[in-house]
Amino acid sequence: MQVKGIEKSENKGYEIIGSLVRASLLMDRHGTKSVCMHDVVHEMALWIASDLGKQKEAFIVGAGAGLGEMPKVKNWEVVKRMSLCEDGIYRLSRSPKCLELKTFLLKSAGVRSISSEFFEYMQKLVVLDFSHNGDLSELPNGISKLVSLRYLNLSWTRIRALRMDLLQALENLIHLDLRETHELWSIAGMSRLHNLKILKLSYSYFSWDSYTVEELETLEHLEILTMGFMITQSLEHFLRSHKLMSCTRSIEFWDSRGLSDKREPSNISLPVAMDKLRDFTIRDCSISEIKMENPRSHDKIFLNLSFVEIVGCDRLTELTLLMFAPNLRSLSVVQAYNLEDIINKEKGREGDQSGIVPFQIFSWIIYGSLRISVGILYLSRIYKKSMYQDVQI
Repeated sequence: MQVKGIEKSENKGYEIIGSLVRASLLMDRHGTKSVCMHDVVHEMALWIASDLGKQKEAFIVGAGAGLGEMPKVKNWEVVKRMSLCEDGIYRLSRSPKCLELKTFLLKSAGVRSISSEFFEYMQKLVVLDFSHNGDLSELPNGISKLVSLRYLNLSWTRIRALRMDLLQALENLIHLDLRETHELWSIAGMSRLHNLKILKLSYSYFSWDSYTVEELETLEHLEILTMGFMITQSLEHFLRSHKLMSCTRSIEFWDSRGLSDKREPSNISLPVAMDKLRDFTIRDCSISEIKMENPRSHDKIFLNLSFVEIVGCDRLTELTLLMFAPNLRSLSVVQAYNLEDIINKEKGREGDQSGIVPFQIFSWIIYGSLRISVGILYLSRIYKKSMYQDVQI
């Protein structure tokens, strides 16, 4: 399968990061999906980027310094990159004349409010990160001034609604991150972001309906979507959308724990057009079976599926769909007490006909609080073609 567009750029980025890690210029944060930089290397990188210190004020880095307010800079007009993460800046009120600013990082800065004029002189800004500002509930009118903006991160904020009358001015926006925006009640008007390529909605609890699906379908450049669904919402509208399913990278289904105990057992039928899916999670649901639509018609339906998590699904008895995920790496199963099969033998014969060998690179399963290798699964049996036999408790 040919990789192109955003994914091609991402792969190039990962190659660069990998090269830096191997050269010990970046360090892996073990147990996470992130890297960090040693203080000495960090200072050297800033020195090189600032033309050996000649343009020192072009790069403002006050992350973790506890500034409490915007830093005092002699000449704002030369600033190109600025990071004020974790600095306790509760209000952004002044209007610095940052005519050359391209990157502004305010992750976990404590921002609560932003004056309307703050972005007045930031027309060249490309990257803006407001993530993890838990008291930030709205964006100012001045956000419409950021006509060059391509990346906007509002994840882990208290944003309640998106002012699309303002955001539609951001004609160059291609990446919008709204993960973990638990108070977001609507994304109406999203279709106005005509050039959007990446939209992250995981753990955002707004209500889905047929109009939401129809609006997202109009985003003709959309390549990557991450999202979640409450089982009681209009799930079928989304599952029937070939456009949205084909660009979904991460998906989660959940239900209210109290409601899931009372509901009749149900099932989910996934379409075959999910070749970009990497992460799949089901939480606190009354689902008894996860089906696939006409699996025989397509080979390697979940080619990129790597991580699966099942939590609090008491009625689920098997996970046969995983035999169509040859590149699965990790499976976490917690509080799924009736789960008997990873792959049901009878249903697994369909996979045999396709020639798929499941779990080729599979390394770990987490069952309850145990993390064990693929060869020792605490389930009644697992059907795996390459093992030639059942594994019994």
